[in-house]
Order: sequence, then C-alpha cells, then structure tokens
Amino acid sequence: MDATSLSGLGLEPVLTTSELAKYLGVHVQAIYDLRTDGRGPSGIRVGREIRYRVSDVLRWLDGLHEPVPFMGGRGGQH
Repeated sequence: MDATSLSGLGLEPVLTTSELAKYLGVHVQAIYDLRTDGRGPSGIRVGREIRYRVSDVLRWLDGLHEPVPFMGGRGGQH
C-alpha cells in the first residue's frame, strides 16, 4: 500500500528508525539513545521494530523548541 491508500483508510504514515534518523540528519544510534534516555519521540512496537507516527514526531519536535533569547539592554549590547 502507498501513502494515498493508507490515508484513504484513515491511517497516517509511520517512519522506521532509519527513516526518522535520515529525516533529522542524525545517526540511527542517536534515535536509540534519545529513546533510552526518555527524551525521544514516542514509538509503536511492531514485532521487533519501532515505528514512529508522523504526528508523534511533529509533536515531539514542537516540544524541542527553545525560547528566543532575550537581548535586553540597548540594542542587544551588554
């Protein structure tokens, strides 16, 4: 089945660990390490593999946003 067929069933795409790592530009081990530390995206175990819902990955990424640093003072000077 392709993504169009899945969306017609109301299912959203899922990523493998390798696909997620490639998308983020990191090594696969980085994804495993994040999950081990409890800081990675939630996943779904399918047999021996982990799959990641795209919506879960996007929610996880949104939670990683860092606040814009305050540049107080005059024109950002210290």
